[in-house]
Amino acid sequence: MSTPIPVQQTGTANVLRQFYALTKPRVVQLIVFCALIGMVLAVPGLPSWGDVKRAVVACIGIWLVAGAAAAFNCLVEKGIDAKMKRTAWRPTARGELSDLQALVFSALLCVAGSALLWFMVNPLTMWLTFATFVGYAVIYTVILKPLTPQNIVIGGASGAMPPVLGWAAMTGDVGPEALILFLIIFLWTPPHFWALALYRVEDYRKAGLPMLPVTHGNEFTRLQVLLYTFILFAACLMPFIYGMSGWLYLAVAVAVSVGFTGYAFALWRNYSDTLARKTFRFSLIHLSVLFLALLVDHYIH
Repeated sequence: MSTPIPVQQTGTANVLRQFYALTKPRVVQLIVFCALIGMVLAVPGLPSWGDVKRAVVACIGIWLVAGAAAAFNCLVEKGIDAKMKRTAWRPTARGELSDLQALVFSALLCVAGSALLWFMVNPLTMWLTFATFVGYAVIYTVILKPLTPQNIVIGGASGAMPPVLGWAAMTGDVGPEALILFLIIFLWTPPHFWALALYRVEDYRKAGLPMLPVTHGNEFTRLQVLLYTFILFAACLMPFIYGMSGWLYLAVAVAVSVGFTGYAFALWRNYSDTLARKTFRFSLIHLSVLFLALLVDHYIH
């Protein structure tokens, strides 16, 4: 999901760029955006100034811990990253940052973010965010990813946590609304990543990772992408059914879900790398537009 960030060889500013690149900025931005949606939906009506300050601090804390997890991921997977065109540019893969530098950087971000969440938000948000760090950086990256083709399904739980973190930051608990948002991202993750894996299959095969297209083939993976988009479609209707949102959200949810399912159906019927790439890109649009619609609908519903 990350876009390569140009990295130069010398100078303090360039070293800072290398550390920044370890945080996978595009990925972390989406994480913080989803957490922010959880924060907004947790507050009825317009937020107070206190709510705004709490949300800003929570976003910073979540960004720091998410960046720490991304940096740790880069450290653990530096050998795999070096074998894949999509990730070979990362500073750890290119040997431009040492293991110790990456580890210390990750630890400092994690400690700073956790402290910020504990003292200025609430302990529940800190523990949930730290658990997400462990789920992604350790359980998914170290254990599941090299072990099973279902890695992205099980490990997707960590990626689905941001709205829950946002909700907990503002309320101090985890409500059913937050779990609905969690479910949407959890079901969105497999078709999103498998679309990517379809056209990057040789990279994953070369790296020795048991991604679904490598272990079960192209046709089986395409079917799974399609089936997951059907289930995801149903989950995207739940905010409206539960009463979290109104007709605006419903209209947008149906539109983008039809689009995602349409791409998945076309991919299933007639595969091409170009279509797989378009499906992957549309999946990003799907989630972003869906959550933006929830945000807008919250203030007019």
